[in-house]
Amino acid sequence: MINEHQLVKDCLKGKPIAQKALYEHFSEQMMGVCYRYTKSVTDAEDVLQEGFVKVFHYLGQFRGEGNLGAWIRRIMVTTAINYLKKNSPYQYDLSFNSDHQGFMHPVSPDNPEMTLDAKQLVDLVRQLPPGYQTIFNLHAIEGYTHVEISAILGIHEGTSRSQYARARNLLITWLQKENENPKLVHYVRS
Repeated sequence: MINEHQLVKDCLKGKPIAQKALYEHFSEQMMGVCYRYTKSVTDAEDVLQEGFVKVFHYLGQFRGEGNLGAWIRRIMVTTAINYLKKNSPYQYDLSFNSDHQGFMHPVSPDNPEMTLDAKQLVDLVRQLPPGYQTIFNLHAIEGYTHVEISAILGIHEGTSRSQYARARNLLITWLQKENENPKLVHYVRS
């Protein structure tokens, strides 16, 4: 177990061994955060690297009042969102066109016979269109409210709510299909 308070102090003094320790302690967990928002390991690694640059740049602003891991996670999420906004493969219109409408009907949730592990869920979430994926991650995983999401993404609160509901319904549809046929045919994005 590391002493986060001392580690932050040593990092602020510019001690390379402390910086390496901080990176090694949090990088695997933060890679998972970055990967949830991107569509490739390479992109997730880019976000992770950019995120840690910001962590070390702003470490002096960490007051030590909360959990260091949560503080770093928030930086990684913000970095991932900014990465999505500025990289053309991820630029998207959150209003989505009618090509996705067939997947957005309400579905009865929670089939008790369905079993799913965390990796399967992450894999399914990563198949969502980028806008759905981003909003689902921010709300369901990170715990942001729709008001916060609307501010982060520059969209209306109602758009956040509807995109989250559509993402959730799409995931439920996929889970139901997977339960019927374990060889889920992956959603093909246009």
